[in-house]
Amino acid sequence: MTQIERVPVDQVRDLIVVGTVLPFRVLDAQGRLLLNEGQNLSSERLFDMLMERGAWVDRALVEQTRHSRGGTGWVVSTAVRRETLFDHWEKSVWELDDITRRLARGKALASEIEDFSVRLVKLVERDVDIAYFSCVRQDDRRFALYALTHGLHTAVVGMVAAQQLGWAADRVMCLVNSALTMNVAMAELQAILAEQREPPDKRQLQQIREHPMASAQLLRAAGVHDANWLATVEDHHERSDGTGYPRAMTAVSELVDVLSAADVFMAKISPRALRSAIAPQLAIKQLFQQPGGAPLATALIRAVGIHPPGCLVQLASGEVAVVVRRPRSGTAPLVATLSNTQGTPVVDTHQRDTAKPEFAVQSLLADTSAFARVLPERVYGMVLA
Repeated sequence: MTQIERVPVDQVRDLIVVGTVLPFRVLDAQGRLLLNEGQNLSSERLFDMLMERGAWVDRALVEQTRHSRGGTGWVVSTAVRRETLFDHWEKSVWELDDITRRLARGKALASEIEDFSVRLVKLVERDVDIAYFSCVRQDDRRFALYALTHGLHTAVVGMVAAQQLGWAADRVMCLVNSALTMNVAMAELQAILAEQREPPDKRQLQQIREHPMASAQLLRAAGVHDANWLATVEDHHERSDGTGYPRAMTAVSELVDVLSAADVFMAKISPRALRSAIAPQLAIKQLFQQPGGAPLATALIRAVGIHPPGCLVQLASGEVAVVVRRPRSGTAPLVATLSNTQGTPVVDTHQRDTAKPEFAVQSLLADTSAFARVLPERVYGMVLA
């Protein structure tokens, strides 16, 4: 097996320009993916955060890139493209990373979390379908960032479910705040567990059991005084049948019920090293089968649809496609093709209205291995922020 030689990211600064796409993958000190080839480096602060994580690049890829550019400098256009909505979603991951890390060190303020939550809600409202797509289509398996993406996606799903249930705006914001901060005391452990191939050990199990209270304590230290927010974080693993933790409560709030449902839903549709993600439809079906889960499952279906954006489907035409827009009426979504009529992956993409019989959704795609990575820019175009 060829040994990979690590090049610290600060030594390839000449090959990385803010506002342009990366020519290679960037990994953290543990060898976990942080940014994939083709992703946009959105800010100087992001470069600094990569360095804080001990980021590095494969020397073979560095040399290949330098050779293709004719030396050590740029010989291709470095024009900075306009920021897209997808860039803003990526920025939100790293903004949350910054807040989470400072929370753990007692250096973050409650107001920073609240301001971030407001920006997140506006980002979701800018294009709800793209928000769903970011939740469902998790192709890069960036386990190092699992705690961050899970918190963001749980906040999105919880927010739209709460809105379907008719909640007031301030209550929705409390749910969003809680989703983003429920696991701040075990962010690094979540990253480890996402790629760990053995069951949690005794020490990890203790940290898991203690994290709701520990997270709430970090929030108090940051100046959070909202009793509902703190209680929801403390209780987000409690269950009304007494099977939850850490206090085995037998009565929980509606805030906890919705956050718990969104949390479990996102955990099930997110890939781990030990298992593949399950389809959103199956995750919702399982939620229906849980005691008291029907209202929440119904709210999720109304919010995301039978085939949420990001799902891979087989069409009557023989084409494989990804759902990009929920139906304006009925149950037939708008999709973007990823293959030809024989199911073979192709570069060209065409939008299909599945309300037309020749393009009707036949089924979910059973084997997704040939479509391991679906870039949002390919199927949505360059949606400017």
